[in-house]
Amino acid sequence: MNNLEVMLQSGADEMGIEISPEQIHALCEYVGLLVKWNKVYNLTAVRNPEDMISRHILDSLSILPFVKATVASGESFIDIGSGPGLPGIPLAIMLSDRRVSTLDCVGKKTRFQVQACTALGIENVTVLNERVENWKPAELYDVVMSRAFSSMKDMMVSTDHLLKADGKWLAMKGIHPEIELEELNTVRPDIKVTESHSLDVAGCEGQRHLVILERMETARA
Repeated sequence: MNNLEVMLQSGADEMGIEISPEQIHALCEYVGLLVKWNKVYNLTAVRNPEDMISRHILDSLSILPFVKATVASGESFIDIGSGPGLPGIPLAIMLSDRRVSTLDCVGKKTRFQVQACTALGIENVTVLNERVENWKPAELYDVVMSRAFSSMKDMMVSTDHLLKADGKWLAMKGIHPEIELEELNTVRPDIKVTESHSLDVAGCEGQRHLVILERMETARA
């Protein structure tokens, strides 16, 4: 194993994530492609590949247990504002039996995603170069997730048309978004937090949280 693979294995072990040698290799190959493209296309502010392991890969995998519990085999989720494919592509590598869509409006970022999925043989990802408000899927998603939105209200309002009636939102945040949730409640009181989790990301300082939300049963009555 090379240094990146050792770092990833160690971090996954620390976080209690089961990961195969094939998954480790694919995730590190993804990092290698991201480093290469980043030199030309400025896809992420994180430059160092070791930092990418913790701040991008392990951060993405920190929600893996919750995605597994929320999205069953054969079901679908979409990663909104995916950038270079985060957290969507790492999760797709770990969950090859789920159908994953990644959406971003910046062409250079989605072009990288397409190239990465082709190079790595990832077949369960659909890359979408779209604005979220314009995307009209043929089939609604079981889960809508993002770590890109600065506002919970913006995330819920912008993606409401993408989610199944009984679907859930998974919002990745830094500190727990108390004020954002209060703001959301004034606009969409029918959307409620069902779970909130503090995330431990190996090698990362600072707070990380996952907030899971869904519509009230009476929302569409």
